Amino acid sequence: MSTNEAAKLRHPERRNRPDNPTPRKPDWIRVKAPTSKTYFETRNLVRDHGLHTVCEEAGCPNIGECWAQKHATFMIMGDTCTRACAFCNVATGIPKKLDHVEPARVGEAVARLGLNHVVVTSVDRDDLADGGAKHFAHTIAAIRTSAPDTTIEVLTPDFMQKEGAAEVVAAAKPDVFNHNIETVPRLYPTIRPGSRYFTSLQLLHEIKRLNPAIFTKSGMMAGLGESRDEIHQVMDDLRAAEVDFLTIGQYLQPTPKHAAIERFVPPDEFEGLARMARGKGFLMVSASPLTRSSYHAGDDFQRLRAAREAKIAAAE
Repeated sequence: MSTNEAAKLRHPERRNRPDNPTPRKPDWIRVKAPTSKTYFETRNLVRDHGLHTVCEEAGCPNIGECWAQKHATFMIMGDTCTRACAFCNVATGIPKKLDHVEPARVGEAVARLGLNHVVVTSVDRDDLADGGAKHFAHTIAAIRTSAPDTTIEVLTPDFMQKEGAAEVVAAAKPDVFNHNIETVPRLYPTIRPGSRYFTSLQLLHEIKRLNPAIFTKSGMMAGLGESRDEIHQVMDDLRAAEVDFLTIGQYLQPTPKHAAIERFVPPDEFEGLARMARGKGFLMVSASPLTRSSYHAGDDFQRLRAAREAKIAAAE
């Protein structure tokens, strides 16, 4: 099956759209195909438990490296999203009913993998009254039961127009609450048309207000046509929302039917963005061509916790 044929099946809303050019990746963006024994063991365990991962569904370039270390980002509430973001390869359509046994299966998989840190994300579920907030809370509780020493990071949708959803997730006390801002506000109508920039900012700020102990995190893509000044403004907006951790990575076009890559941002520009973000007061910054929200999330969590402790000690 060709890339275009696969895109038509996963993204019926894009079937009649013209193709965008798919430029050749520069040397700094290429990764090796996964071949390790541990990679296949991780894949088999995920499938044995009937689970989905964003690593596979979104076609993450780091899957070989992460799965070789038994790091997988679990994607709950099915494999079909109710939105159709122009950058995302997760299938769009009408989702199936929630699997109420799924949280327990995630907890069992986390325990079997022996994870010190786990990331749990989901598709958008605009069809649910709470956007899936209670399902996130149940999954956090199941992991706490099966793997009590594992730290938990959630990467949630924006829960737009889902009153009380933020309170439900905050009450479950994940160690890290991540919601990606994705791009600059000017590009939302074309890149993230079902979402609202200030809704995402408000969610991040609300989580911090509800429980200041929860680390908050957000990520954005580069290479979609945003300007440097626009990126700096997003940084300022996220700091105003008291976000602790910022990730910035290169946008990679999943298929010709997805948003075009305007340019490949070189590594030295990412280093400059990281310096700027640190200067604006983020506790942690990860910015590189291959940075993704959950890339090295476990190691980053340890550094994030140490950075907070150092900041508190310096203030005493």
